[in-house]
Amino acid sequence: MKNKNKQLWQAIKFTLFSASAGIIQVVSFSILEIFIKDYWIPYLVSLILSIIWNFTLNRRYTFKSATNVPVAMAKIFGFYLVFTPVSTYLGDLAEHHGANDFIILIITMLSNFVLEFLFCKFVVYRGMEDTLKSKNKA
Repeated sequence: MKNKNKQLWQAIKFTLFSASAGIIQVVSFSILEIFIKDYWIPYLVSLILSIIWNFTLNRRYTFKSATNVPVAMAKIFGFYLVFTPVSTYLGDLAEHHGANDFIILIITMLSNFVLEFLFCKFVVYRGMEDTLKSKNKA
């Protein structure tokens, strides 16, 4: 039962940090969209800002991982190497077919949230969760 509570709390923290990253993404997207009318440029810039924020908070507070930061970031980079072109292409395609930019952004962000949590949990921090405290005490 304790493990289920831990996983639930982990999912809640990931959700809250992702929501804060989402706010960063929406605000930066909104500002950039005032000046740049193509969907993909504001999307990419705002996505990068949210990735850096989310990675930093989730590594430290959600997964509490002392894993090698460059290696973990490389894994996240690999995730986004696939996710970003696919989501950018599909978002641009949807925009050209008349979909609202913010509806596209919300759908993309929800997809990103679920996929990134699973990727972090089972790939990036697998076997390295809760190692940050023990490493700092040593």
